[in-house]
Amino acid sequence: MKVARRLGTALFVVCAVVSLAFAVEELLPGDPARMAAGVQARPADLAHVREQLGLDRPPLERYAIFWERLVHLAPQHSVPAPEHESCAVVLAFAHRELHVNLGKSFQRRQPVVDLLVARVPRTAALAVAGLSVQLLLGITFGTLAAVRRGSRIDRLLTGASVLGVSTPTFIVAFVFQLVFARELRWLPLDGYGVTWTDHARSLVLPALTLGIYGAAFYTRLVRDDMIALLESDWVRTARAKGLPAWRVVVVHALRNALALVATAVALDFGALMGGAVVTETVFRWPGLGELSLHATLDRDGPVVCGCLLVTSIAVVLANVVVDLSYPRIDPRARG
Repeated sequence: MKVARRLGTALFVVCAVVSLAFAVEELLPGDPARMAAGVQARPADLAHVREQLGLDRPPLERYAIFWERLVHLAPQHSVPAPEHESCAVVLAFAHRELHVNLGKSFQRRQPVVDLLVARVPRTAALAVAGLSVQLLLGITFGTLAAVRRGSRIDRLLTGASVLGVSTPTFIVAFVFQLVFARELRWLPLDGYGVTWTDHARSLVLPALTLGIYGAAFYTRLVRDDMIALLESDWVRTARAKGLPAWRVVVVHALRNALALVATAVALDFGALMGGAVVTETVFRWPGLGELSLHATLDRDGPVVCGCLLVTSIAVVLANVVVDLSYPRIDPRARG
């Protein structure tokens, strides 16, 4: 029952985000048909493009059509019918198929689902890699700073975390490109590459860029929470029992601090899945961030809605997973 209630809330949030994106797209100045047809298009050509894209219909009608075609059932065919060319098959059963259809891009004239399928794995790989660096460095440095509170190590790590949070992401990206790509020539300057080896090597610098910024935040978060936990009654009791220092820190303090970290991770993962626009643009990483940026500038409504749909689903699913995992992470949340 609890899971069903959480999933129902998550579904409502996703619908609200996509509806808001649709409304904002309608209120933005400019004509998407003009963007698609070109500034020198004749009025007749412009009217034809507007009709092809469905922009000649009232906004409420287009909004209803969007939700009607988003998820629907269709007969199973070896060759897709013309009205289902923009669809992706999610599930097939009893000669029926469950389709997802986000329409076609105004600019690229491709199904939005195809664009997202190509971009989501790349952004997911960058998000996981960047978040892994953030957690590895942030938890390690935050714990070390809390254990050595007031020492030179604490001041050094705290100052480094302030510097990391204050430094713009694109500055970190440019420094990494200058040092590791241009001077040392260890890694590619930008791009995505062709082979799996190229993909992995191209992933390192953008992941480190995201990781440095996030690690600075997690260092402060873990440090402040760990200091409070190390002074708590149950930690003092554990020390009085003669438990090893590492066990007191890891089991009795750090484990409880991870509950707060887990909440931040859920939000960060959703934000990264939405596309780290600056990082993806600097490194020319072909993910959701780059796609959503160009779609916004081009007034490509279907692509914008598709990107926001993926982002909102990532955010709510990450939060649902964290909420359901709280009892295992923090024993105080049980019962």
